[in-house]
Amino acid sequence: MRVIIDRFEGEHAVVEICCGGTADMPRVILPEDAKEGDVLEINILREESDKRREEIERLMDSVWEV
Repeated sequence: MRVIIDRFEGEHAVVEICCGGTADMPRVILPEDAKEGDVLEINILREESDKRREEIERLMDSVWEV
C-alpha cells in the first residue's frame, strides 16, 4: 500500500490513502527526513512475521511445559 504525506499536524502526519481517504500516522514512525508530498510504501514482511510467530509459539510452549 502506498500513502502520500499530505501535511504534518503536531506529532502526526496526515497521509492520503490510495482509496481516497486520509489517516493520521505518528510522526515518530516515519523516516526523519520525510516531508510533505513524499510517497511511503507500507508492506507486510511475511518472512519476518512468520519468524516472530514461531519464536512466540516456542516461548509460550516453554512457559506452559510442566
